[in-house]
Amino acid sequence: MTKTYELDGERIRTLEDFWLVIGEAVNGPGGYFGRNLDSFNDCLRGGFGTPDDDDFKIVWLRHEVSRRLLGHPETARRLEQTLVRCHHTNRARVAEELAAARRGQGPTVFDWLVDIAEGQVPGVLELR
Repeated sequence: MTKTYELDGERIRTLEDFWLVIGEAVNGPGGYFGRNLDSFNDCLRGGFGTPDDDDFKIVWLRHEVSRRLLGHPETARRLEQTLVRCHHTNRARVAEELAAARRGQGPTVFDWLVDIAEGQVPGVLELR
């Protein structure tokens, strides 16, 4: 039987909110599996709260709310934080991504999350 995890898009206004909501959906109240894109990727592969056999689905309810709030302003905020602590060899790339986000261009935080889900387990994410 396919396990379904529901995310409430009304609760996901920042990337930090996403970590909280996905952690609770997968691991119960107060649930935690990490707070970065690599942890999300690992979670989708199974064994970090999700089934090892890929027999699960993530349903992102009211995803349009999250899509809007995880747009370019949130992306710029996250990239500003990344720029401060990233390795010096990555600074030029992150600065370019930040400049694009500030112009309202390029992929958003929402896009990052969807791309990871679809790349790791195609079809696992259902946007409603």
